[in-house]
Amino acid sequence: MSKQVGKAIKGWASADGEFRRQVSSFRDWISSDPSSKFQPEKGRYHLYVSLACPWAHRTLIARSIKGLKDVIGISVVDQFLGEGGWKFSDPKDCPGAIPDTVNDSKFLSELYFKAEPNYNARFTVPVLWDKKNKTIVNNESSEILRILNEGFNDIIEPEYQKIDLYPKNLRKEIDDINEWIYNDINNGVYKSGFATDQKVYENHVTKLFESLDRVEKILSDKQFLVGNVLTEADIRLWTTIVRFDPVYHGHFKCNLKLIAHDYPSILRWARLVYQLPGVKETVDMDHIKYHYYTSHTNINPTQIVPVSNGPDLENPVVKPEGDYLTRS
Repeated sequence: MSKQVGKAIKGWASADGEFRRQVSSFRDWISSDPSSKFQPEKGRYHLYVSLACPWAHRTLIARSIKGLKDVIGISVVDQFLGEGGWKFSDPKDCPGAIPDTVNDSKFLSELYFKAEPNYNARFTVPVLWDKKNKTIVNNESSEILRILNEGFNDIIEPEYQKIDLYPKNLRKEIDDINEWIYNDINNGVYKSGFATDQKVYENHVTKLFESLDRVEKILSDKQFLVGNVLTEADIRLWTTIVRFDPVYHGHFKCNLKLIAHDYPSILRWARLVYQLPGVKETVDMDHIKYHYYTSHTNINPTQIVPVSNGPDLENPVVKPEGDYLTRS
C-alpha cells in the first residue's frame, strides 16, 4: 500500500449538515435497437472505475458475471481522491491502478470536459465511455449495471447472454427493495458519515441500522434478497456491506453494530456472494481502506489506515443452493 498522500478534499455536507448526492448527468443507453446512437460492439466501450468506490464496484461485478471482460476495457483511478479529483497513476506508484489507455488522461475530469466542455458538476466514477463517438455514454452506476446486464447480449457468448440480473418476473420486488436500501443503507452510510450536525447524523444512522435489521430478517430464511437467485439487488447492497466493518463502522461513525458480530444472516450472505465466480477478483481492500481514511481528512485528519479488513469472507465456504442465476 502506497504511503504517499496529497491534499485531500475537505468535506461534502451542505450548510444544514446534510449530505446530498449529486444527480448523474450522462444517461444514454447501449442497445442494438436501430435507433440507438450507441450500438453494442466489442472493444468500443471503456469503463472508468475506482476500486474503492462502492458505486463503481457494482459495475465491475456485473462486467465479470456477464462475461464482458473481453468486450469492455477498464481503467482504474488512483485510490487517493484529492482536490484535483480522481487521477490516473502508474501501477508502480499505486498497485492496482490502470492508466487511461484510451484518452491518455491524467485526471478523470478531462473525460468530462471532452464529453461536455461546459460541465460544471462533480467528476464521479463509474464512467462508461464510447471510443467511437468520444463521449460519455452514462455515469449513473445503477443504469450502467443494467446496461451491462442487457445491452451486450447480442454479441456475447450464449452462456452469458442467458444470465439476467434483472429478470422481468422479479423487477417490481427488485425495484422496491432497491429504493429503501439505496436511501437508508447505500447512501445512508454517507449521510451518516458526512453529516456535520449531530441531529442529522443521529437521524440517518438510526435509519441505517433499522434497515440493516430489516435486511437481516429478509436473509434469515433466504439465500438472496429477491427470489432464490442473485439479482442486481444483491450486487447493489453487497458493495456497501463489504465496506461496512472495515470503513463505515469506524470512519463514518456507523457503530451501533458490526456485520461480523451482530448480523449472522447478512454475514452468511456476504460470504456467499464473495465466493461466487467472478466476485472476489473485483475486491481490493487496500484501495478501499486507503481511499476513505486518507482522502477524507475532515473526518480522519491523521490519515492513519486501520489494519482490519473486516470479517473473513473466504471462510467458512458457503455454496449456493441450486442454480443461483436467472437464465432466460
